[in-house]
Amino acid sequence: MIYIGCHLSVTNGYLAMGETMSRFGGNTFAWFTRNPRGGKTRPVVPEDAEALRRHLEKNAFGPLVAHGSYTMNLCSAKEETRANAMDMLRQDLQRMELLPGNLYNFHPGSHTGLGSEAGIEWIAKALNELLTPKLHTTVLLETMAGKGSEIGGTFEELREIIDRVICRDHLGICFDTCHTWDAGYDLVKDFDGVLQHFDDVIGLHRLKAVHFNDSKNDCGSHKDRHEKLGRGFLGMEAMKRIALHPALQGLPFILETPNEEEGYIKEIETVQNWMNH
Repeated sequence: MIYIGCHLSVTNGYLAMGETMSRFGGNTFAWFTRNPRGGKTRPVVPEDAEALRRHLEKNAFGPLVAHGSYTMNLCSAKEETRANAMDMLRQDLQRMELLPGNLYNFHPGSHTGLGSEAGIEWIAKALNELLTPKLHTTVLLETMAGKGSEIGGTFEELREIIDRVICRDHLGICFDTCHTWDAGYDLVKDFDGVLQHFDDVIGLHRLKAVHFNDSKNDCGSHKDRHEKLGRGFLGMEAMKRIALHPALQGLPFILETPNEEEGYIKEIETVQNWMNH
């Protein structure tokens, strides 16, 4: 089995997110640790985090997948932007310690003209400064669509980052189905081959979470536009094969599809039905 859920708002606190997901019928979820577009954050109440921990345990939730801000760019050509990103990551990892044992996912960043090699070096430098053996969170690099100057549009680029990080026990990958498809990996006709390539380059043991999205664009488009399950170029049959793939069982699957509440409830139910039949 997999764990299934979606992104939730943290506006009403941590426990409220757990209760909302239970009402949705899911058993994992994601949330932005701060404003995804602006970087602002709000204090976490330790008692609220502890209440969520109890709810997760009582209701057999899988690992949660927090998401860093989109504005956090560790490999920008601008020194100020890199410094702000370091502050965000440092603060976010400190906050994650209130929910130990969970996952923190972020977009590796865009090199904005520095070149991939320099961008990879800056990302690894930041991770080497902040990842320590005492950390209780696994940090995930996300597979990207490869648009513009994004780092992470190939498995090889992600491997380059991992290879330069000393404390790799706390480092993994979040596999975004839309991004990976848009990057040129054919998840429809050759998902087994894609996973084999991932295993050869990175290692399946580092695949810790899945962003489960259909795509509005065809394979190799480098566009990054998510679609509802079965409504895009991946299609429902491919999405089902991915969710039921033996190599991915036990992982949290996070829906980032363009839905409102009822749409997420329906998609969670769809995935649950796949697993039960």
